Amino acid sequence: MTQQRRLFVLGSTGSIGENTLEVVRHLAAEGSINYSVIGLAAGSNVEKLALQANKLGCAAVAIAHSNAARQWRGPTACQLFSGADSALELVKAHARPGDLVMGAMVGAAGIAPILAAIEAGCDIALANKETLVAAGEIVTEAARRRGVSIIPVDSEHSAVFQCLRAATTPKEVQRIVLTASGGPFRNTPKDIMNCAVLSDALKHPTWSMGRKVTIDSASMMNKALEIIEAHWLFDLPAEKIDAVIHPQSIVHSFVEFVDGSVVAQLSPPDMRLPIQLALTWPARAPRCAKALDWTALRTLEFEPIDVDRFPAVQLAWRVIRAGGTSGAILNAANEAAVDAFSLGSIHFGEISTLVLAALDAIPATAVGDLSTILHADAQARAWVQSEVCRLRVADAHSGAQ
Repeated sequence: MTQQRRLFVLGSTGSIGENTLEVVRHLAAEGSINYSVIGLAAGSNVEKLALQANKLGCAAVAIAHSNAARQWRGPTACQLFSGADSALELVKAHARPGDLVMGAMVGAAGIAPILAAIEAGCDIALANKETLVAAGEIVTEAARRRGVSIIPVDSEHSAVFQCLRAATTPKEVQRIVLTASGGPFRNTPKDIMNCAVLSDALKHPTWSMGRKVTIDSASMMNKALEIIEAHWLFDLPAEKIDAVIHPQSIVHSFVEFVDGSVVAQLSPPDMRLPIQLALTWPARAPRCAKALDWTALRTLEFEPIDVDRFPAVQLAWRVIRAGGTSGAILNAANEAAVDAFSLGSIHFGEISTLVLAALDAIPATAVGDLSTILHADAQARAWVQSEVCRLRVADAHSGAQ
């Protein structure tokens, strides 16, 4: 008998969201599990959201941008939530125990709806790494208290999640090692990389991802975020988490055990595989993604990360050891810096510089509740925006002389 389950997709019009809905269709056709998609949340892509809602017959949708919501032409029977808190309102109104929520919203905006879903008793398929980077302490505590699962969707964390099944106790784990493609600037001289423009940063060699994640990959800030996320997902200290560059993106991560054994997870770079695993866990279903062609696989390369060229990576271990709101500060500062770079207000190399400076300038405090995290988030964004303005004034003054 085909299993039935209710699903919410937060961030349905983005890359992860679209792939999730493709996997849902595959699982239904294959007869493994039939997901009833209850709610969808998006930012401003109203046309795509309306097409999804019509096809799926979902009960409710959320549109973050109020102006875009005025153009809604989706099914009339579908309840519409709009505004900055629309995804949160959607979850509060419709989620119930046993549902699965795909958290694929980009940035800190995904934290509140994920927390609400956990409090409602929903399991979480987590693709939004910022949720744990900024709010890992309260999110993981809430999941433990409510007895719900957080199943990682990032390819690296999905790999570790699978490899750790080879251990009988946490004491058997020597360390986990996340892999990084190296992004578009892996072999680019530092001075050229630091002056790169947006179109250069968006040319990822192996993955097709959204803009923010692709820029993070280019600066390798994404690896810093993933190291922090791994700390919360797997309850490991900083010294047991490492990362290496692996340009083929075939080995997604590996786990070293105390006896010297290493277990790795390999597959082609296709997000449908970790998405499907999250949707079917603890079972596995016939694949939606393509299989690995061993006859065509010739080389697997690994190399250390050059922290002089990619200083962002080192910030991860600093944040893990500092604790408190340091993760929220790093995450918000990075989001603000990436926005500034996307608008052409700063050079590519200034992204990591600004994030480091924000961590130095803003004291981390103990985490009390979500309001503490949101306050640190707002502080970091404001600090970066002010610093960007200062830098541009200084540039203009220098150019005038």
